[in-house]
Amino acid sequence: MSGFDRSILTLEFDKVREMLCACAMTEGAKEMARALVPETRTDRIRKLLRQTSDAKNVSATKGAPSFSAVKDVRDALERADKGATLSARELLDIAGLLRCARTLTDYASGPNTNVGCLSEIFSRLIVDKKAEERISKAIISEDEIADEASPELSDIRRKIRVANNKVRDSLQSFITGARSKYLQENIITSRNGRFVIPVKVEYKNEIKGLVHDTSSSGATLFIEPISVVEANNEIRVLTANEQKEIERILANLSAMCAGISDTLALNFDNINLLAFIFAKSELSYKLNAVEPEINEKKSVNLIKARHPLIDKDKIVPINVMLGDGFDTLVITGPNTGGKTVTLKTLGLFSLMAQSGLHLPCSEGSCVCVFDRIFADIGDEQSIEQSLSTFSSHMVNIVGITQAVTSTSLVLFDELGAGTDPVEGAALAVSILEHIRERGALCAATTHYAKLKMYALENDGVRNASCEFDVDTLRPTYRLIIGAPGRSNAFAISSKLGISDSIIERASMLVSSENKHFEDIIGKLEESRLEMDKNRVEAERMRAEYELFKSEKEAEIKARLDEAEKQLSRAQTQAAGIIRSARASSDYILEQLEEVKRHRESEKLAEKLESARADIRRKLRQAGNEADPVIERKLEGYVLPRPLKVGDKVHLVDINKSATVTDISDRDGKLTVKAGILTMRTHVSNVMLEENDGKGSKDAKKAKAYAKYHTAVRSDFTDELDIRGQLGDDGCFMIDKYFDEAKIAGIHTVRIIHGKGTGALRSAVWAYLKKDTRVKEFRLGRYGEGDMGVTVVELK
Repeated sequence: MSGFDRSILTLEFDKVREMLCACAMTEGAKEMARALVPETRTDRIRKLLRQTSDAKNVSATKGAPSFSAVKDVRDALERADKGATLSARELLDIAGLLRCARTLTDYASGPNTNVGCLSEIFSRLIVDKKAEERISKAIISEDEIADEASPELSDIRRKIRVANNKVRDSLQSFITGARSKYLQENIITSRNGRFVIPVKVEYKNEIKGLVHDTSSSGATLFIEPISVVEANNEIRVLTANEQKEIERILANLSAMCAGISDTLALNFDNINLLAFIFAKSELSYKLNAVEPEINEKKSVNLIKARHPLIDKDKIVPINVMLGDGFDTLVITGPNTGGKTVTLKTLGLFSLMAQSGLHLPCSEGSCVCVFDRIFADIGDEQSIEQSLSTFSSHMVNIVGITQAVTSTSLVLFDELGAGTDPVEGAALAVSILEHIRERGALCAATTHYAKLKMYALENDGVRNASCEFDVDTLRPTYRLIIGAPGRSNAFAISSKLGISDSIIERASMLVSSENKHFEDIIGKLEESRLEMDKNRVEAERMRAEYELFKSEKEAEIKARLDEAEKQLSRAQTQAAGIIRSARASSDYILEQLEEVKRHRESEKLAEKLESARADIRRKLRQAGNEADPVIERKLEGYVLPRPLKVGDKVHLVDINKSATVTDISDRDGKLTVKAGILTMRTHVSNVMLEENDGKGSKDAKKAKAYAKYHTAVRSDFTDELDIRGQLGDDGCFMIDKYFDEAKIAGIHTVRIIHGKGTGALRSAVWAYLKKDTRVKEFRLGRYGEGDMGVTVVELK
């Protein structure tokens, strides 16, 4: 027995193991989940938690691997090692194990796949594709061996088919000939593996042969005619030979598996280990859990901890601390206020963390490693053993006080209850002092005022209380560390209807010392509530400030980045302008020198005109380089008239309105002004804006086109899911989808039609063959969706 056996049941860790078992995909992983126990070595615990985190991370980016084909093959391998012949089902299970090892290896070695510390386990998997294919090729199902399993089997089955056809041809003459009137039905059937015909009992002497069976009414005899006895005998012999060949094939495959049994056993163990680790990551997802920090300073700090066995819609997160400045926590408060849940959360989270499980709490939570966890929680009275509630608790406490060590965690629920309050309180204080002397961490719940005073008067002991709303008579389930709780018995009784006279009389009976103590606690509670209110308001204001600060910093950064980009573009453009101007000036000077040399020439005028034309061309080219014009075209639009200076136009590329300021170029280029920006563009990029006529409609069309184009590009995905659609409806969706793909500039898309009966896939393929936009298409490969997906390449 480990030091956690009793606490596993008391703290309900066994139920967490069942939750983990439900997440496991293989029987081996389920066995590991049911047998999970906490570790006590810090390095081992950190490794287990890291494995869970790495499995969770790779599942988030790539999805969890599949383990569904893995069956328990240990018994089969043991029998194969002893020379036994395995069944087809057992051999298929072994092939499934080999296939899973191969797919897991591919999963871990895929592009952009980081399995972290799990690579050590993945690397231990051994791929034997030859053995996998040999079994898969030979065995179709547990009831069917493939003809290709061996040449001999293929030859025997061919002979069986020939013999069957021979017998059927011979019996066909009885069905279609004159003797058909002797038959009860014109059919060929079989009895005991031999072909027979149903003959009316009154005509049994008309057809010579062997009687194999009689109908339940006695009116029909199933007779094997003499003419087919030899052929049926041949079929029986061939069938026996077929069975012998199948047994030989299974024996050979079994021997092959025996030869690689060590590899198969190693793969089985590692695959189940991976399945178990990924089950822990799946449980972490379901609980919205995080990896806790394992510290060395013997302290526990749980932030917004949520007990995993309480409905997530009802649970109230709690903050629990123990060991950081104090080794003992005394929790007080009214019944049903959450004291016991706090104890169980503290113990259960320690068990989970030491088992490599993530904790349902917030980032920053930390736990330490305990060698044993002791929990005395609940009513364990026993009539058979004549033990009262108090006695049963004392039996547990005796064992705890004897076995506790300096690295143990001790949890007491209602310590000292069930006996005289004075003696019980004194005994509780003494037990806590003994646990503290041993150096263990301890948390205890109580109603005793003496224990509250003990916590206030001793260093290393801290009070905590479960908050209770007296106005609503309901607990808030919040744990307040640092302040003792009130029982609120008088306030609760008054709210429930006890008369004021009874409450006043009860108050008089309380000792002045206890009354004064409760009043102090009440004032402390009021002060704490006021401070909590102020703290919440301060946190809200701080959060608002941080949000405002982050938004403004992001805005400033975005503006600075944009300014830097504009400056860089301006510098690049200026450099281009300078290069262009320098080249133009050099060219002009060269032309001037050329003119100077030819000023006495007869062709001076021609040279001057030619130089002017070259200079204008060079300047125009330099201008285009400095301020390039991009030609864009909107299909189906033609300007209603030539443009002129002052016209209002719509710029298609940037979806803005502008005014024409210059149309000096003859090649369709013009200068426009949009707001404070002046730019050059091509006439094909503009649409005329007018208050009447065609221009106004076309401008609206341009704006709508630009918006649609932008929307399609931002929302487009490279796959279309038409599962559940009829053929025509699915093709209509594909037609519209191809248009959007063309606008978005996507050339390879995936059509998800599912496997099913194949009717939808056939309709899709018939449509794709006729669509001129389709370049080619194919079925999806492994990892793309297999036969449930068609990959289409568009022109």
